[in-house]
Amino acid sequence: MSTLAESGAAAAIAPGAAAGPRLKVEQASYAYAATDRSAPEFTLGPVSFEARQHELIAILGPNASGKSTLLRLLAGLHKPLSGRIELEGMEITKIDARLRAQRIALVQQESEMLFPLRVWEYVLQGRYPYGRRLRFETPEDCLLGGNALAQVGVDELRDRWMDQLSGGERQRVILARALAQQPSLLLLDEPTQHLDIGSKVELLRRLRRLATEMRYTVLVVTHELNLAAEFSDRIVLMHKGKCLRVGVPADVYDPALLEEIFEAPLAVEMRPSGRPRVILRDNR
Repeated sequence: MSTLAESGAAAAIAPGAAAGPRLKVEQASYAYAATDRSAPEFTLGPVSFEARQHELIAILGPNASGKSTLLRLLAGLHKPLSGRIELEGMEITKIDARLRAQRIALVQQESEMLFPLRVWEYVLQGRYPYGRRLRFETPEDCLLGGNALAQVGVDELRDRWMDQLSGGERQRVILARALAQQPSLLLLDEPTQHLDIGSKVELLRRLRRLATEMRYTVLVVTHELNLAAEFSDRIVLMHKGKCLRVGVPADVYDPALLEEIFEAPLAVEMRPSGRPRVILRDNR
């Protein structure tokens, strides 16, 4: 029996892709405007960085930094105003929409239920890019859906209704649907929002394991400083539409810079692991 890793993420890698970056962002920028003739209401960029398979990249910054806009550019939902974004050597906006949906899974902040669904039905929606929407699932769909549930540790929930799940359970099921797409690039927009601290840590730990063991390239939008430092390979630090720094957490976490960005008295200390920890200073 094949695993999701064998039939999914590994199969999506182009020959020779492992030797170079899977995702390449070169001076990509974007601008929002109310109309084509009005001045931009928000401008992002330019942003440049690379991401390889097995990597977890945190896109970090306070609200209104441009994090979600950057994620939508990476998903191919927006076309860059300038620069280019490539996935496995192909410019993302030029990839056929169906193929792009197979290669890239986007988990957005809110996943609304238009009608009641059981967990199993919800996860199988991840197989839509591989066939017609109105069809019965194939044995391969069931195998990959089951593998996805097992990967995130919620196989026992398959017969539960989505609206009966806890926040942590629901987020893991949403992740399972994304994995059922067999993507090579996994994008998550604030996945820890509304979760308690235990569920936040558990989710980031699972994402770390997916990147390390299953060859995914994972990008997570977050404002969680310590979780980003603990689980990510590199940080893309954003503020007011600008990319300020890209690098490993220890290089990006400059106390003065973080204080300015997050407008709080912050200090940074290094753990024995070599990863930074941010603490709130007592200025009394």
